[in-house]
Amino acid sequence: MNNSKKAILTMMMAILVVATSWAQKFGHINSQQLLVESPLVKTADTQITEYQTTLISKGEAMVKKFEGEYEAYAKDREEGILSQIQIQQRESALQASQQAIQKYEQEVQQKLAMKREELYKPILDKVKVAIDELGKSGEYTMIFDTSTNGLLFAMEGEDLLAKVKAKLGW
Repeated sequence: MNNSKKAILTMMMAILVVATSWAQKFGHINSQQLLVESPLVKTADTQITEYQTTLISKGEAMVKKFEGEYEAYAKDREEGILSQIQIQQRESALQASQQAIQKYEQEVQQKLAMKREELYKPILDKVKVAIDELGKSGEYTMIFDTSTNGLLFAMEGEDLLAKVKAKLGW
């Protein structure tokens, strides 16, 4: 009798596991496609491009000034009107200008990264909230991101791109 109870209990557990697995609902979304098609990302990209143009124009002005100073130095040196001390002073000033340009280039990269973060974070947060809400309201067990190629095999799930775009009003 004890063995038969164990057998029945084991069979009931197996049925429960199978029934639970049938009730699971999976979906997928291509987050890169979602972001590429997002009007908010397009607006952010435009703002980043405009900001980058402003930063680059300042850098170009620095380079143009450096080139002018270098040409004047080269001309004065070629004509022999500079003393050894003046040559050293001008070369030091040119090196300082070069270093300032290099430092500014690094600052530009940092500023652009910060601007991207500033503009993209609210968009990504909004997308995450929409996916979470859709996952809960649609009773999905899992939603996969197909843009990361994280899965080697998965049963066909529901593509949620259109629903997430609708939820976001895109």
